Amino acid sequence: MLTEEKVRELLNELKDPFLHKTLAETNAIKEIKVKTEKKHVSVKVAIAKTGTAEQLQLQTEIVNVLKGAGADSVGLRFSELSEEELMKYRSLIDEDQDKGLLSPNNKTTFIAIASGKGGVGKSTVSVNLAVSLARLGKKVGLIDADIYGFSVPDMMGITKRPVVRGEKIIPVDRFGVKVISMGFFVEDNAPIIWRGPMLGKMLNSFFHEVEWGDLDYLLLDLPPGTGDVALDVHSMLPSCLEIIVTTPHPTAAFVAARAGAMALKTEHKILGVIENMSFFESNVTGEKEYVFGKGGGEKLAEELQTELLGQLPLAQPDWNEEDFAPSIYQEDHKLGKVYGDIAKKVVSAVEK
Repeated sequence: MLTEEKVRELLNELKDPFLHKTLAETNAIKEIKVKTEKKHVSVKVAIAKTGTAEQLQLQTEIVNVLKGAGADSVGLRFSELSEEELMKYRSLIDEDQDKGLLSPNNKTTFIAIASGKGGVGKSTVSVNLAVSLARLGKKVGLIDADIYGFSVPDMMGITKRPVVRGEKIIPVDRFGVKVISMGFFVEDNAPIIWRGPMLGKMLNSFFHEVEWGDLDYLLLDLPPGTGDVALDVHSMLPSCLEIIVTTPHPTAAFVAARAGAMALKTEHKILGVIENMSFFESNVTGEKEYVFGKGGGEKLAEELQTELLGQLPLAQPDWNEEDFAPSIYQEDHKLGKVYGDIAKKVVSAVEK
């Protein structure tokens, strides 16, 4: 039977992910409650930094340890260690600071994929552009920064989770693209109820605490609109290119212009516009039907004084049941070729 003493004993040997000291050494376990009849354990833990990928990793460790010892459910709360406690380990924290991808010497090109509204296929564009760049021989990473509406793992058919090696999280490699997503750290598709500052910390950890290695391109699938996460990306990245995704509908293009205007105001260069769902082409007659209207992409590109990189018709990928990735187009698929052409334009614009 689990008791408060047993829970403390089990958790004392786990380590603070930043200080690399045991929870016993840092006096981290602040509160333990055990409801014996329900086999429920509640724990409050103080660590050096909250709102990080490391916190989520420790959270998983704690849950696994306690469930392995007989708990049916676990409630966890995290807080930050007191300044007095942190002072004892200040040098360790300072050593842990690593600019990584955000270092001034880093040569990675950041490309944010943005849209004014949801439902225009921004994530579909993100995953297929990333894969197409990898097919050109580029070293590519992809951050699913749509933290509330993460979808990249499912779209790419990713079934594995990242692993921790040393003090770094190793992203999942799929189709030659290194991928990190909030979806990897959420159990059973649970909703995310964090507020803006916590989301910013999580996004920051994706830059600092993931072992990306050398990348030519890092793509960020942004949430739709101009909210907290989009603002955080613009403030974190001193230099970032942006691609705006819209549909042909005039209203969608009008709303997408806001995302473009935000990029311009933060001195991020707009690389171009991609028009998704441009038309439907009948397999029987070859006739094109412009089900969402015409001209939205061209109008948006003109308004933002940039290039229309490509127009993507409505068409489903060819699904491979043995290696299922529901949103990835094969290289020889009609849309796969369009994405390949867009990727070549992106490389040409970046490298010229």
